[in-house]
Amino acid sequence: MTSGAHWQNREVLVTGATGFLGTWMTHELLRRGARVVALVRDWNGASNFARMGLDKQVTVAHGDLVEPHLVERVMARYGIQTVIHLAAEAIVGAAQKSAASTFVSNIQGTWVLLEACKTVGVEACVVASSDKAYGHHEELPYTESFALKPMFPYETSKACADMITQCYAHSYGVRTAVTRCGNIYGGGDVNCSRIVPGTIKSALQNERPIIRSDGTFIRDYIYVDDIVAGYLSLAEHLGGPSGKEIAGQAFNFGTATPVSVLELTHKIIALTGKSLTPEILGKRRELKEILEQHVGSQKAAQILGWKPKHSLEDGLKKSIAWYEPYLRNQEHAERHA
Repeated sequence: MTSGAHWQNREVLVTGATGFLGTWMTHELLRRGARVVALVRDWNGASNFARMGLDKQVTVAHGDLVEPHLVERVMARYGIQTVIHLAAEAIVGAAQKSAASTFVSNIQGTWVLLEACKTVGVEACVVASSDKAYGHHEELPYTESFALKPMFPYETSKACADMITQCYAHSYGVRTAVTRCGNIYGGGDVNCSRIVPGTIKSALQNERPIIRSDGTFIRDYIYVDDIVAGYLSLAEHLGGPSGKEIAGQAFNFGTATPVSVLELTHKIIALTGKSLTPEILGKRRELKEILEQHVGSQKAAQILGWKPKHSLEDGLKKSIAWYEPYLRNQEHAERHA
């Protein structure tokens, strides 16, 4: 079954649709012919989702994911067949400051969604976990067999959501699985506290990029289009003949080419054609983050046939090409405000 045949006229619920990943997920689902329902709690007219006009191409259901009757009603009303669950508190720093609200969003939101999937009987549900759920391991890269050993609020919330997802698959037969991805980047991410958009913005505006840490943190950075392809491939398999076999499993998505924050920053500066020296703040202990993390994706390659198509350089070039007109338009709007 081809991707086009699978998604044509399929009823798909996307939570977190107006976020960075959710926007590109929705865009690709529409391109493949799916009928998308976007569950939206807080509408942002300045989001990339709104700028792309996606709200006019999907059904927008307004409400909070933690409201059980609402989620179940939305699924039943629109005959949802596939769920892509992305809604979460996704900023590590914000989670550190407000653990309780993060646990509500990331943990309660997940069990409410899966309970609705069980009741309504959806065909497939992909839940976003994170490579951060693994916590710290000496051995690298992390594989799906590693124990989840979270310590801080964000990674703990993701590990809990991860285990709840596995519970619903094994206990109730819900065809659901989790994704554990490296750091996702690409055009449309306007949260400049993240290293890629923040560095691109600084470089394009001829300002010294700021590195909050000492620059030695090592991570895997993966282009958003490759992650979208991974999610949709997993959803297809869950809804297909092999769905029962992979339900309850986790799948890593990464590039196997981790780099340090400092290396990444210098690469972005070079690709923008600038001559800038980053400002290194040197805060490592305060950030409460693991020094080195990256995942192996052999399982996704073997079972799903997935491999990333973009090298780091290719993905960064595409990202810079998106931010250049975006920042110009922002500056123009500010001047004429």
